Amino acid sequence: MNLGPTELLIILVIVLVLFGVGRISRIGGELGSAVANFRKGLNDSSKQDAEKAASEETQA
Repeated sequence: MNLGPTELLIILVIVLVLFGVGRISRIGGELGSAVANFRKGLNDSSKQDAEKAASEETQA
């Protein structure tokens, strides 16, 4: 199942007709915000893990 440029263009036109430009841009912004929050959560948890390992190392 290989999608060529013509098929992708047809899919894009159908999506634009169904949702409209304004709604698609809003969905894109929300998706970007969700990805940013996900990355921030990953970084926060890795920092907590590093701090926990450091505190255990100093206690030993």
